[in-house]
Amino acid sequence: MATEPIVVVRDLSKIYRQGDINVVALDHVSLDITAGEFVVLMGPSGSGKSTLLHIIAGIDRPTSGSAKVQGIDIARLDESQLADWRNQNVGFVFQSFNLIPVLTAAENVELPLLLTDLSGRERRKQVQTALELVGLADRGHHRPDQMSGGQQQRVAIARALVTDPALIVADEPTGNLDAKSASDVLEILRSLTLTAGKTVVMVTHDPKSAGYGSRSLHLEKGEIIR
Repeated sequence: MATEPIVVVRDLSKIYRQGDINVVALDHVSLDITAGEFVVLMGPSGSGKSTLLHIIAGIDRPTSGSAKVQGIDIARLDESQLADWRNQNVGFVFQSFNLIPVLTAAENVELPLLLTDLSGRERRKQVQTALELVGLADRGHHRPDQMSGGQQQRVAIARALVTDPALIVADEPTGNLDAKSASDVLEILRSLTLTAGKTVVMVTHDPKSAGYGSRSLHLEKGEIIR
């Protein structure tokens, strides 16, 4: 039996106002993403790929059209509802790791759980599970400055995973990494789709990184061209 796609985007447009000029970031985009896919968004700078990622993740809102995630039209949620929805349903991985320098790896991973009703013991258990998934079970007590760039990005992935979201969005997650660390991070993202059933949507400029995805979408001038 066919399952409903986890992401359903229909006729999505985003227009930014810059002075007297309207800048079209997305132009009537439609796409479906199935649960468990690793979808890569590619295209030149200004093609709309990051805008599309941000709308799917509930960080930005469309000018028109709809973006449904797990059946919820997220553009119709108010700011408070949207914040709650993001915390429960989306994990974020960015190019800059966005770790807090004075906190240990475990404390950084725990941050999203502080917004939940979990007990301290339950939080610690989920943190340990997330660190194990990214191969850093023994580094929880280390601060970011005691870790390599690749390890810091794996901590960021663990933080994205710790609330057990269905959707993980990654914006140029290997942009600051050497080739070996980038490969390690991409293998983790791919394994999350294969073994944990997560859905990953990633923006990248790098064709080699795109090869880790199950499907690539190329955008130009706000449209999906292939």
